[in-house]
This record gives sequence, structure tokens and C-alpha cells, in this order.
Amino acid sequence: MSGHDSSKFNNIMKRIIDNSLFTERQIEIILNSQNRLELDTRISRGGYYRQLGQSKGKLAKFRYTMILLQALEIIGPEEVDVMSKLSEQLSVIKDSDILSEKEEEVMGVIERVIEQASGA
Repeated sequence: MSGHDSSKFNNIMKRIIDNSLFTERQIEIILNSQNRLELDTRISRGGYYRQLGQSKGKLAKFRYTMILLQALEIIGPEEVDVMSKLSEQLSVIKDSDILSEKEEEVMGVIERVIEQASGA
């Protein structure tokens, strides 16, 4: 993960970040640049802007990748719809304290959807 102790994310969001293309720190920096998260000051100004540039570049590449995969019909509209619904549900619980049993249940659903979409 990001190497600092005070995470701003619950366990489900941390697990999703761990499996994403982004680090927890990069997500924090993106949210901070959108004025949606107060970032701690344990980073130099130069380091912050370097990581901000890297994060924005990675986000742009992700968007191009989504366009490409959809245009080539590797990812279909149904899959985009399912992912969008999952995202909406995560949006509701992202700031919640969730029992560990429920965390496993939620992650199990997400993992099954990803595996099924990936053809695993």
C-alpha cells in the first residue's frame, strides 16, 4: 500500500485499490486535486506535483484503455452496466464501517463479477 498509517479508506476500498492500477497514495492525490480529500502534508511540494502528474497520466491512459476495449468489443455494454452498478453500491458504503463478515461478502461478489467478466 502507500506506506503511511492513517488510511482514509475502509477495508473494502483498500482491497479494491490494492487490485487496481493505482496506489492508495495516487488515489488520495487525485481526490485532493479535485478538492474531495484533505491530504496530509508529509510530502514535499515537488513530490506532490510529480505524483499528481503521474496519477493524471495514469488516469488518462485508463480512460483511453476503456474506450479501446469497448470499441473492440472486449468489454461490452452489459459489463459496463454491471461495473457501473457495483460502483454505485460501493459509493454508498465507501465511508461506512462494515462488519468483517459483510466485507468478505461484498468482496466475494466483486471478485466473482471480475472473474466472470475476465473469463476466469
